Amino acid sequence: MSNSPLMTLSDPRSAVAEAYRTLRTNLMFSSVENPLHTLMVTSPAVSDDKSLIVANLAVTFAQTGYSTIVVDCDLRRPAQHTLWGIANDRGLTTMMLEDVAMSNPPLVAGPVDNLSILPSGPLPPNPADLLSSQRMNALIGVLKARAHYVLFDAPPVLAVTDAALLGSKLDGALLVVRAGKTRRDHTARAREALERVHVRVVGAVLSDAPKDSVRY
Repeated sequence: MSNSPLMTLSDPRSAVAEAYRTLRTNLMFSSVENPLHTLMVTSPAVSDDKSLIVANLAVTFAQTGYSTIVVDCDLRRPAQHTLWGIANDRGLTTMMLEDVAMSNPPLVAGPVDNLSILPSGPLPPNPADLLSSQRMNALIGVLKARAHYVLFDAPPVLAVTDAALLGSKLDGALLVVRAGKTRRDHTARAREALERVHVRVVGAVLSDAPKDSVRY
């Protein structure tokens, strides 16, 4: 994994890896009264950073001893299978279609203990309908029973309705804001869109910050 974009694995002593651990700690302590067991990570507009942040954050949760599942819910531009170097022939959409897969999820073991990945699986023609279904509620329940933390990689808020539909079913949402790229009005609109459907926005992550001031 020396060339991995997952800094929490390839360079665990780096400032970036430490920033992810700080983010993990902040999330855990910000939700003492309302624990975050299911968390959606999304962005206002199209950004590759959100998928990378989900993956790195999941590693830090797993490294503390908590069973953790990463779920690729970006059923338009999935990226988790590429980040982890795993197949994407079976995954979330398989669970939506097959009862056997629902009872025995096609999880892939991660490179660290306590970590599993559920790739997107074959892309459906109607992602929004799938994510808003009762079957999705059941899928979330199945995964919650198998892990302490379940992190969902979701599409951008302003691009499609998927994130709002998914976030309303989860304990909270984290917005990824890219330094120097994400527009402030887009960030405000994304937060408003989520809160309009009662998604609990727990905070934001600043990505791609200058190296001399990496902070979250």
